[in-house]
Amino acid sequence: MQDLLRNFRRYWLYAGFFSFFCNILTLASPLYMLQVYDRVLSSRSPETLIALTGITLAMMIVMTLLEGVRSRVLQTAGLALEAQAGPLVVGRLMEGTANPASRNSQQQATLRDTQLLSQFISGPGVQAFFDAPWAPIFLLVIFCMHWLMGLFALGGALLLLATAVLNERITRGALEEAAREQRKANRFVETSLQNAEVVVALGMQDNVISRWRKLGQRGTAAQARAGRLGGLFSGSTKFFRQALQTVMLGVGAWAVIEMQASSGIMIAATIILGKALAPVELAVAGWRAFVDARGAYKRLDELMREQQRDDANRTVLPEPKGQLTVENVSFAIRNPDRVILRGVSFALAPGESLGLIGPSAAGKSTLARMIAGVWRPTQGAVRLDGAELSQWNRGQLSKHLGYLPQDVELLAGTVAENIARLGEVNSEQVVAAAQLAQVHELILSLPQGYETDIGERGVNLSAGQRQRVGLARALYGVPRLVVLDEPNSNLDAAGEDGLVGCLRNLKAAGVTCIIVSHKPSLLSGVDRLAVMREGKLELFGPTAEVMKQLSKPPGPPLQAVKDEAMKRG
Repeated sequence: MQDLLRNFRRYWLYAGFFSFFCNILTLASPLYMLQVYDRVLSSRSPETLIALTGITLAMMIVMTLLEGVRSRVLQTAGLALEAQAGPLVVGRLMEGTANPASRNSQQQATLRDTQLLSQFISGPGVQAFFDAPWAPIFLLVIFCMHWLMGLFALGGALLLLATAVLNERITRGALEEAAREQRKANRFVETSLQNAEVVVALGMQDNVISRWRKLGQRGTAAQARAGRLGGLFSGSTKFFRQALQTVMLGVGAWAVIEMQASSGIMIAATIILGKALAPVELAVAGWRAFVDARGAYKRLDELMREQQRDDANRTVLPEPKGQLTVENVSFAIRNPDRVILRGVSFALAPGESLGLIGPSAAGKSTLARMIAGVWRPTQGAVRLDGAELSQWNRGQLSKHLGYLPQDVELLAGTVAENIARLGEVNSEQVVAAAQLAQVHELILSLPQGYETDIGERGVNLSAGQRQRVGLARALYGVPRLVVLDEPNSNLDAAGEDGLVGCLRNLKAAGVTCIIVSHKPSLLSGVDRLAVMREGKLELFGPTAEVMKQLSKPPGPPLQAVKDEAMKRG
């Protein structure tokens, strides 16, 4: 975030430049009072009064215009920050959400955090930070008027400053807890909405609402506690400021009675004291916005630090041929005790195909996500043409990699836009991908063909149609490595025939292909077969040999046989 905010240095310089003149012109009103009481009333000169009034009004108009310009500069800075940080945050949130190893910490930050930070920069609270450095200068001016009034003003400013610090320390915990609980409640609602079909079908609405209210009540209680404390400090600050100005006027009156100051100095010093204390009072009143902005800054900074460096800074590698190497890959989700993959290793030559089978929870889909670069291994490496996947520029890698997840998700748009991965639609490549996936005729049968709007999350298509369009999306461009996770889970007989034909086309084109499936009709044509169990690779080799071993009469588990052989030497 520090690197990002450096790009806005010119906005801070402009805001500081205009703040200089705004605060200088703030002295126009007290100086006017000083001249009226000490010069105009004693000289009884209407010409002097008219001239002073006109000059002061002109200076106040200029000050108002400059404050408007400063406010507009800060608003522009806030909008520019949201425009630049928004895409970065969305991209990193997608990467973090896709990777369960970092999902908890990453989801603490949301796109709303950029809006909070933008609103704080654009709001009045940040202006207090530009005006605060002028408080010592105003106090110095009061000292120049009268030393006793200066001492009293200094003591009052320190009192308000201590109130602001105490306010920060007492309310920080409650405000952060309220924000944290509110984010939990919002995330629960978002997750429930994503599973709305199950919630409605099983009559879980009341239970979901009840749990959401419980989560929200904790945040509401913390927010109420923070509101009470903040209101107390805000009221105390306002009382102290008014009391200080009142007593300041009394101190000035005493100085006038003792013939140590004029009545003009008494009025001017009181007004200047109000100007000096205004930033402190404004900071206390807007402390909630400051705490929210500080929390948003920390979460966004953590989000960006945890992600890999920008793809734009990576060296562009040559186009891959499709050689895949999996080196001792292990994976655990935020807990070393929950290991999903354990030391998986194998290699495929360019153009080879692999069938991945095994019981449920064996780690097949996890391994598929590793090969597709969606998840990163906690140990080991997945390499494409010798380069670890994290070394590839993601934009470059995606052109040569196709991935069809087990749960196909399409985005709002047309069929052609989804096949083109929401990029610029290249009609030739879209049709070529559909033909390669054996789905061209199906698309033409839709009401508007390739221009058919599939709706939110593809609701206008059946599950089988979504899966076949998702397959065409995976084959868009010139992929050299394709990963298909249960590509036939929603297909009918015609769809499976099309999938088999697609796999033949991929093999003829020399595309390296990994298929997770249990259908022998799909796996019979693969070059190699891998059997996984409990996160380990039990068997790997040519399809015929692995099938032969699987067809043997049941006996001790293969791993137990290996362990016994190792014990016997």
